Amino acid sequence: MSDEDRPEAQSSDEPTQPLAGWRPEEPRPAHPQGRAYGDAAGASPEPTPERAPEPSADEHLVAGPPPTAAQPAPPAPQQAPQQAPPTAPQTVPMAPQFGPPVAGPAYFGPGPYPRPDYARPTPARKLPLWSWVAVAAVALVVGVLGGLAGAALQDELSSQGGTVDNGLDGVRTQSAAPLDADNGSVPAVAQALLPSTVQIVAEYDGESGGATGSGFVLDREGHVVTNNHVVASAAEDEGPIVVIDHAGKRHDATIVGRSSVYDLAVLQVEAADGLEPAALGASQVLHVGDPVVAFGAPLGLSQTVTSGIVSALNRPVTTGDSADDSSYINAVQTDAAINPGNSGGPLVNLAGEVVGVNSAIATTGGATTESGNIGVGFAIPIEQVRTTVDQILRTGKAEYPVIGAQVRTGGEQDSEGATITEVMPDTPAERAGLQKDDVITRVGDQPVNDGIALIVAIRTHRPGETVEMSVVRGGEEQVVEIELDGKVG
Repeated sequence: MSDEDRPEAQSSDEPTQPLAGWRPEEPRPAHPQGRAYGDAAGASPEPTPERAPEPSADEHLVAGPPPTAAQPAPPAPQQAPQQAPPTAPQTVPMAPQFGPPVAGPAYFGPGPYPRPDYARPTPARKLPLWSWVAVAAVALVVGVLGGLAGAALQDELSSQGGTVDNGLDGVRTQSAAPLDADNGSVPAVAQALLPSTVQIVAEYDGESGGATGSGFVLDREGHVVTNNHVVASAAEDEGPIVVIDHAGKRHDATIVGRSSVYDLAVLQVEAADGLEPAALGASQVLHVGDPVVAFGAPLGLSQTVTSGIVSALNRPVTTGDSADDSSYINAVQTDAAINPGNSGGPLVNLAGEVVGVNSAIATTGGATTESGNIGVGFAIPIEQVRTTVDQILRTGKAEYPVIGAQVRTGGEQDSEGATITEVMPDTPAERAGLQKDDVITRVGDQPVNDGIALIVAIRTHRPGETVEMSVVRGGEEQVVEIELDGKVG
């Protein structure tokens, strides 16, 4: 027990054993102001009656108010010895208290400090009748306001994009391939996928039906995947979009979300009963020379099927006429005939699984940019489609990774890598120590030959991932780690 916890020592003026001729003095009547009659300067103090220890701060939480002077104090109950408080403070939040405090007021009257009265009950306070009426009125107003606020919140959430909390896991997709991988039959693939392929007619520059493209049914909830550039003009003008299924039935459609960076969009089709979802495969298992089949509505010719092979993999491709509408694709290249109108249609393997979304074609640079197929077409890999569609289904938007640096993409290609022209402050590039004129030659295990290849390599990852980059500075190569940031687009 510490010195602070010990009771005060008994006064030395009172003998511990009675002496011969000694007897205790008669108690004097109490003075009204709290001291005995006859006390004066120089007089011997009276022995102070033993007082009960004042309750500690912790005891005040459970002690009742002290008894009045007229009420006799009951004997104090036996209390268990208090344990020493923990050395480290506890951070338990205190709940607000309502009503009178539990501990009684301090005692300043004459005589010894009365012991706390644990047995006396606190008298209950009666509320007037009008207060119950007021409480009921307040509850009614709060309920009405809460209902209005909930309705407004529901309207706000429903106006935002995104319809499925769990993304792709929350919709009924086709998981099994419709055909055996070694069936080798293009007609079988056509029969399996044509019911899942749709034609899309959208407004373009104010003209109803000015844009045509293709798409495929994603799930049994009526979601359709297509290219962003097919519906971009209609989205900006809030123009009409119509989906035509394999039977020629027309369905009104709305945009769930779109990504200009990845050139992908997700539509919601009304009255989607009877639409058959396509199975999703994998492009990472493809090999150059594997047969593939392209579906769509080239030049407005619905339900068109063309076949070819995989010409190349991981081909960096950029589309669009300006930096605002450009997308960078780590594409699957094919020689299957793809023409304007095929955009958004599925590229399929012989098992009937979608391995890519047809997005762009190469041209000879003639007088017209829509010169048609020359045997070089590009599709967005299905892995990227899965990632972007999942984000759009959840939130109505898609994120892409960035490092916060500008690279050279025009003019002559950099033969040895991508040259950094500017590093923005407080970005992953700056935190990793990248500088202007650094040359990036590799992202992970993917080689980088120019600025477009660097952008494509970065966008195959996700925001928040940490990637390694090989950087050449002053003729010396070093490896840096960069945690990718995210941006909506």
